[in-house]
Amino acid sequence: MKRIPRALILTSLPLLAGVPQAQGVPVVTIPKLPDRQATLTSSGKDTRTIEAALLHAAPTMRPAALQAALSAWDDLHARGEVSRSILTVIDYGLPSITKRMWVFDLDSRRLLFHELVAHGRNSGEDVARWFSNQDGSRMTSLGAFITGGTYSGRNGYSLRLHGMEPGLNDHAEARTIVVHGAPYVCEETAHKLGRIGRSYGCPAVRPAIARALIDQVKDRTLLYAWHPLLLKPATPAVVAPPLSVLGLQDVRPARGR
Repeated sequence: MKRIPRALILTSLPLLAGVPQAQGVPVVTIPKLPDRQATLTSSGKDTRTIEAALLHAAPTMRPAALQAALSAWDDLHARGEVSRSILTVIDYGLPSITKRMWVFDLDSRRLLFHELVAHGRNSGEDVARWFSNQDGSRMTSLGAFITGGTYSGRNGYSLRLHGMEPGLNDHAEARTIVVHGAPYVCEETAHKLGRIGRSYGCPAVRPAIARALIDQVKDRTLLYAWHPLLLKPATPAVVAPPLSVLGLQDVRPARGR
């Protein structure tokens, strides 16, 4: 019997109903989110004022997603990992046919982009349900990523991402999880299939805006990938379902799509 890899695969408990717990399978614990502070102490910015302004600019954003992203930004800014006040938030709890990526300028408190974004093909259909840090999983990873430099690859102009959370997304570079444009990210595909196309784990965006968006967020800004599962800190770990449930029996390493 093939042993289930040590991937971080998260899902809601109802979806696991009837799935037997495998013996010896490691379980995962969702990391505890930092406690909220009244101010962003490292930057001196007023959290509540910024939060209110950004939610006004992005009324369809869930406050919990923004709060988690702002907390991560403050922590990484204090550590010197973030160099500019640009914040990208993705809410993977929303359907793929909705615009679930926001790019903000925290200094001006403006919304710069509001876009469709893909999730990994093994993370779910229209709604992402499973997440992994495992190479070859073809799933999305959650948490805080620092943007790196750009390059031109098989998906065109692309942006490297560095996962900042051990066990959650720190294999992103090894998996070649990058921001890039993809023709399957479009409203036409959404209307035809009831979802946009899916990637191999990359947060792919519309080709028409890919270069402008990448140039805005490159070079040490924060991209935060959120899901409501992150609101359940330090819960008893969720057991990864058998590979057959996820359709991963024949997974081969696949990068950068």
